[in-house]
Amino acid sequence: MKRNRVVLSVLIFFAVWLCFSIGMKTSVAEEAGWKPLIYDEAGLLNQDEIDELNELANQMGALRETDIIIWTSDNPENIDVELMTEDFYDEQAPGYDKPHGNAVILTLDMNNREVYLAGFYKAETYLDNDRLDEIRSQITPDLANGDYKLAFQTYIETAGAYLEVLPEVKPDITYNSNNSYNNDYSPPVQSPTHAADQYVTSRPEVNREPDNLFLNTWFQLAVSLIIGVISVAVMAYRSGGRVTVNSRTYEEAHTSGILDSRDDYLHTTVTKQKIERNTNNGSGGGSSSGGGMTSGGHSHSSSRGSF
Repeated sequence: MKRNRVVLSVLIFFAVWLCFSIGMKTSVAEEAGWKPLIYDEAGLLNQDEIDELNELANQMGALRETDIIIWTSDNPENIDVELMTEDFYDEQAPGYDKPHGNAVILTLDMNNREVYLAGFYKAETYLDNDRLDEIRSQITPDLANGDYKLAFQTYIETAGAYLEVLPEVKPDITYNSNNSYNNDYSPPVQSPTHAADQYVTSRPEVNREPDNLFLNTWFQLAVSLIIGVISVAVMAYRSGGRVTVNSRTYEEAHTSGILDSRDDYLHTTVTKQKIERNTNNGSGGGSSSGGGMTSGGHSHSSSRGSF
């Protein structure tokens, strides 16, 4: 009995510690409010660069209510970069406030050294084909030189500036040697440069509802603690005795046997197989734009080129 109490005490301690740890991690995540927007599968960036770009993308995306995404890939299967981007959107379902929502994606195919940009929903309107061409033209020299962080930073900031004003209003965006933007854009529309610099002084919340009780850190911690204690108590209650009887304890094997059998038709299972699209790379080292449609039915603007 004493041993059971010791075991129970240890289990309760670990349950409380686990709940507290989960609560602390939740608190940090909520305070930051960031979602992963940098998918560097090709390993072009170090962790500090990924964190910095991810924070910038989240802050700029919160101002524009659009997910600004970067995806790098070695593309070992040699899939067409346009198809890669469209399937990424269909399968990952990015979006600022809902799945398959506002998003702009930069895909870097390191196998074929191609870059593809696509804008969905709000980004399809504000980042039309011409604007995506302009962004791609700005970042291509840095990509060719291997300055990936600088290229990605330029993409995030320029996309954020364009996402503020419709294509009919063309902001004057230039990039100088001090790694900052100059912009002569004037009222009545807010300056894209001023908007692009807001992330330095503000930390907008991303997809949060502060007044929602269920998103309160201490409420989540209390619920986790209660669940943990109840779970441990139930396990301790059920650990009192060990069942040694099974289905064969009272079975007389020499007199047991199958008396009858029958087959009942229950149902038919139908499986679907995805029809793969042509994955041949036919870019020829040039560039193109014109938008498209994903297999999931989501239209987008686009720009494509080599580096």
